[in-house]
Amino acid sequence: MTKPVSSFKYLDVVASFFVVILVVSNIASSAKIVDLGFSIFSIPLAFDGGTLLFPFAYVLGDVLTEVYGFKTTRRVIFTGFAALVLTALVFFALGILPPEENWSAETGGDAAFSAILGGISYGGIVLASLSAYLVGELSNSIILSKLKVKTKGRFLWVRTISSTLVGEFLDSAIFVLIASALGVFSWEIFWSLVLTNYILKCGIEAVVTPFTYWASGFLKKKEGIDVYDK
Repeated sequence: MTKPVSSFKYLDVVASFFVVILVVSNIASSAKIVDLGFSIFSIPLAFDGGTLLFPFAYVLGDVLTEVYGFKTTRRVIFTGFAALVLTALVFFALGILPPEENWSAETGGDAAFSAILGGISYGGIVLASLSAYLVGELSNSIILSKLKVKTKGRFLWVRTISSTLVGEFLDSAIFVLIASALGVFSWEIFWSLVLTNYILKCGIEAVVTPFTYWASGFLKKKEGIDVYDK
């Protein structure tokens, strides 16, 4: 990279959206499990709430790697990791602080808080989320950067989808496996969550491929950079 990170106009914007998407999607994952009401090969399609938003972190991760390279993207990925740890600590602190009496009477108090948001601050889902995120995002970014060199910058859609198929599989499988093993999710819905999460995440990224093309081209032009991780 020939330009210092501080000279980029849009890197902080893209990185900020990346981190926000990570935090919000993890809160949503703890808050609700959605059932689509139909099955594939007798496996009901159900997914955690974060599945709707989390794929966009991969989209932005692809854009960051394509434009700024793996080294810069890795910094953003670890920044996101730190933000997730901070989120878990904040919700953990809220969970152990004493509730206000009127609030408890009106909302269900700590029982309601623990049922909806407790998962993001206690053991299972935190470990599952952090582990899956690091493995999935780093794998996605590494594969994309290597393929860019091998294809000499061509076939962006092949590179983004290929890296996503691997990264999202690792993310979905590790997240649901650890969360199920630690009692966050029931083993009865293990395959439903893995299959649905994987299909939706990959499907969403495939659909927004035109945005990846546009965003990558826009940033390369505006920032005057196009990194190859040779």
